[in-house]
Amino acid sequence: MSHLSAAGVEDDAVMKADREDNEMHPPSSPGMGSVLLQARLLQLVRMFKGRTERQKERLLDLDESEEDSPPATPSKAPPPPPPPEDPPAEEDEDEEEEFFLPFDILGHPVKIPKLPVMPDWLRAVAAYRFPSSIDQFTDSIYVIWLFFVVAAWNWNVWLIPVRWAFPYQTAANVHLWLMADYTCDFIYITDILVFQPRLQFVRGGDIVCDKKDMRENYMKTERFKMDVLSLFPLEILYYFTGVNSLLRFPRMLKYMAFFEFNDRMEAVMKKAYIYRVIRTSTYLLYSLHINACLFYVGSDYEGLGSTKWVYDGKGNAYIRCYYFAVKTLITIGGLPDPTTVFEIYFQLINYFVGVFAFSIMIGQMRDVVGAATAGENYYRATMDSTMKYMNSYNIPAPVQNRIRTWYDYTWKSQGMLDEQELLVQLPVKMRLDIAVDVNYAIISKVALFQGCDRQMMFDLLTRLKSVVYLPGDFVCVKGEIGRQMYIIQQGAVQVVGGPDLQTVFVTIRAGAVFGEISLLAGGGGNRRTADVRAHGFANLFILDKKDLAEILVHYPESQKLLRKKAKTMLSKDKKPDEKVKEVVPPRAETPKLFSAMLKMSQQQGLQGTFRALRKTFKTSEGTAEVSQMPPLSPIHRRSPIPRITVQDGEDAVSETPSITIRMTPRREGEETLSVEVP
Repeated sequence: MSHLSAAGVEDDAVMKADREDNEMHPPSSPGMGSVLLQARLLQLVRMFKGRTERQKERLLDLDESEEDSPPATPSKAPPPPPPPEDPPAEEDEDEEEEFFLPFDILGHPVKIPKLPVMPDWLRAVAAYRFPSSIDQFTDSIYVIWLFFVVAAWNWNVWLIPVRWAFPYQTAANVHLWLMADYTCDFIYITDILVFQPRLQFVRGGDIVCDKKDMRENYMKTERFKMDVLSLFPLEILYYFTGVNSLLRFPRMLKYMAFFEFNDRMEAVMKKAYIYRVIRTSTYLLYSLHINACLFYVGSDYEGLGSTKWVYDGKGNAYIRCYYFAVKTLITIGGLPDPTTVFEIYFQLINYFVGVFAFSIMIGQMRDVVGAATAGENYYRATMDSTMKYMNSYNIPAPVQNRIRTWYDYTWKSQGMLDEQELLVQLPVKMRLDIAVDVNYAIISKVALFQGCDRQMMFDLLTRLKSVVYLPGDFVCVKGEIGRQMYIIQQGAVQVVGGPDLQTVFVTIRAGAVFGEISLLAGGGGNRRTADVRAHGFANLFILDKKDLAEILVHYPESQKLLRKKAKTMLSKDKKPDEKVKEVVPPRAETPKLFSAMLKMSQQQGLQGTFRALRKTFKTSEGTAEVSQMPPLSPIHRRSPIPRITVQDGEDAVSETPSITIRMTPRREGEETLSVEVP
């Protein structure tokens, strides 16, 4: 770096010495050539000097510690300096502003002006590269291009009959009509040469993107033949007939682009039935348009204003003929009667075509409107059937009102009554894609499922079911077995309690989850510990315990993790000082005397002892028998079953050689058992 600086200083010294020599020794007789040469040399000196100064400034900016750099040794050449970095943008702009051409004009340097900054949109257009292949179903550029192709096709379809029938094309404006025609032809040619050969296609399940294959595939289709026919150059007959727009009728053969554009528009529009209604209405308007053109041609053939039936030549020709076409095709009536044979035939054909075309349009419009309202008709029919069922079984009015409210809210919020009816028609992969986009952000926040297998969570998404709860509906009831987990999609729920269930402990908003521990609780399910009630309308996702069990069979590691988390959550919820209430009291201890009696009676025979007791309870008539019951305890409450009992004051005694058992009645329904051991 210091070497370059030193070299620059030496160059300055040499040039300064040369200038001094020139000043001290001016030429004796300079000619014109020597003067120009001297001026050129001075200019070169100035350029080199300016370049040296700029190089010095650049090197100083890159290395501020140039003074501390070690000097170069004479025995070893200094290492080459590192390449200088790009200067700041401001310096580049200065250099661009100070850039001169290597020649002068009239002794003055030529400076190149700075170019203006290119706008971002123009830079994006310049950087755009046309794709080598186009997906006709997803690429928006193709849909936009189809719009221009259809616009050119509509120009020919609508304007060719008008220019042929009405005197709107004159010698004064024929050049404007031809300019519009050839613009449409250019769009046709561009579509055939640029866009159609680049459309991808499917062959054997594979998407083909090769240019040669795409071009050959397009040339084999029926559309290619129609596109070529649509450009058949009948305009060469203009030389004999003049500019006659009827010779351009082959341009109307490019109708396939129109129907393809309709399919693409219906696929991208949210309410496709609106476009269908507009298209069907356009069909009707076009039929009236053709009839108006034919009526003017017939009137011109008969003579304008020659009869009351033909067009009289007054006012706007197209509007008046179109009015006639509307009244004729729709059979409104009120038209003057035809007088000539030509007029009668024309009117008969109009009536026949009008009835036929108009009936087709009405039927097609009915189908379009019916398809647009099919969902609402299904909702109305389902609701009417439900109301009829409830009325036939005399369901209370409050219940009917709640069911009607559920139908209304579900239809307005979802646009359908059951989402599963729609999703079941899709393949599993498509259902998973929809579920991931809709529900994955919610279920990924559940603490119970964090850390589990990602694919397992995807399987859970397809099992979620959407349910709508009305205001005041209980989602969970305290004490019931929990078999479901709930995810709040929209609305809120409240945890309530108290004697009248009106005390609100907490309100859970959208995105929260509750009831997740019940999915992994053993012993048939975990019981709910609180009452949860819907606050307003609540849309919830429900995950059933059975569905989770079917999924966890394929994910054992996730199953272990979930069980561990469930145990941890349950242990946190338990209170350490909580005492378990005894539902069944402990069994009373057997009396010692009775135990001793049983041991001693084993040798004598316990069956004989109790057989003797049974005989004492028989009545004198011998008709009633003691029912077979389990052995009675020393003090036993008799059941209220009517039976014959021993009268008070009578003792029943059974004796064996070793022991004596005595039963003494005390009160009605009570007896005392005593055992005597000698």
